[in-house]
Amino acid sequence: MQSPGKIVVASQHYPPDTSTTASIMAEIACRLAEDHDVVVLSGSPGALPASQTGPGKPRVVMVRNRMAGKAALLRRGLSELLFAGRTFLALIRQLRRGDVVLTVTAPFMLPYAVAAAARLKGARSALIMHDLFPDVLVMAGLLKPGSFVARTMRAANGLMFRALNAVITIGRDAEDPLLSYSGMRRDKIRFIPNWATLVPGPRPLSHDNPFRKALAARFIVGLSGNLGFTHDPEIVFEAARLLKDEADIHFLLSGWGIGFERLKQLQTEAGLPNVSFVTRVADSELEAFLASANLWIIPYRKDVAGVSVPSRFYNLLAVGRPVVLVSEPEAEAALTVAESGLGWVVTPGRADQLAEAIRAACRSDDGAMAERAVKAAARFDRTVAMNAYAGLIEELLHNPDLVEQR
Repeated sequence: MQSPGKIVVASQHYPPDTSTTASIMAEIACRLAEDHDVVVLSGSPGALPASQTGPGKPRVVMVRNRMAGKAALLRRGLSELLFAGRTFLALIRQLRRGDVVLTVTAPFMLPYAVAAAARLKGARSALIMHDLFPDVLVMAGLLKPGSFVARTMRAANGLMFRALNAVITIGRDAEDPLLSYSGMRRDKIRFIPNWATLVPGPRPLSHDNPFRKALAARFIVGLSGNLGFTHDPEIVFEAARLLKDEADIHFLLSGWGIGFERLKQLQTEAGLPNVSFVTRVADSELEAFLASANLWIIPYRKDVAGVSVPSRFYNLLAVGRPVVLVSEPEAEAALTVAESGLGWVVTPGRADQLAEAIRAACRSDDGAMAERAVKAAARFDRTVAMNAYAGLIEELLHNPDLVEQR
């Protein structure tokens, strides 16, 4: 029996968009639709996949949206502002007292619109915090820490966190930055980590792997996925430069975003013999690609702790591969690596440390590391996460004072 209140999911990214955020929001919306009436306000045009339609699935309402490229910052900012405004108006039409609205921090102006609309309509609101703004923009060097824009965003955050009923974090390191806001309380914070989309299990290295067989090197270092403002492509390339005379080690790079454009530019200029690029890998080939490398790099800039968590991390563990994480040791992924012995954590900006970690991985004979990685990935389970989201929504629907009283 469905509850009287409905769930509204507001997300710029939703299928048919193939981004990680779209996949996560679709998984959550479909799980909630098993028990509730769910409406999705989506900014991604196009026909839904068959798996997202039919009885027991969310009803999707399109919100007009035009997404500019990430490099076109001014146009992108204007597009995101317009999308947030249109979503606010759609929420005013959709929400009723007792409903719950769930959103995510992409684009960063969307949560403000959601919190305001929910408060006006007497609904409850929850935010999945993938990135903390303006901290991400400050870390990327796009904003000065004490600038008017940064200070304005932090003031708006204080009001937003006061209005929200729950904030879902995907990393333990996010709690302290959140609690620095006067509008945030510990009882509003719920930790629900993301999950591996691949089934955890060791994938043996094979010279017949289609991504590996053309490479002569014994030890393949991989880099995969989106490289955005929070990532540092330069440290990867500089480590490759430091290792260019070590014939056993080769870098295999595949992804998208401004960071990959920078990597391609650097390779065009330097022509390193130990670096190869692969076009963006389709989802159907992801497992084979991740199994092709001996070691994977996740390269963050400094001050990432509490600001961003790499969703790709869990799939790297699922295929049984160690990782080298470039980040502060208190960041969520770094904590997991250190706690379970899953690889190496190196200081942001220190290409020499990254190169030495790669050398250590190449020399390592720790065969149990793959088993530990798979075991760790199994803890980050889709069903566990979905049940946690469903449980929180039930609390907000049926006992709205519970979040306030904790």
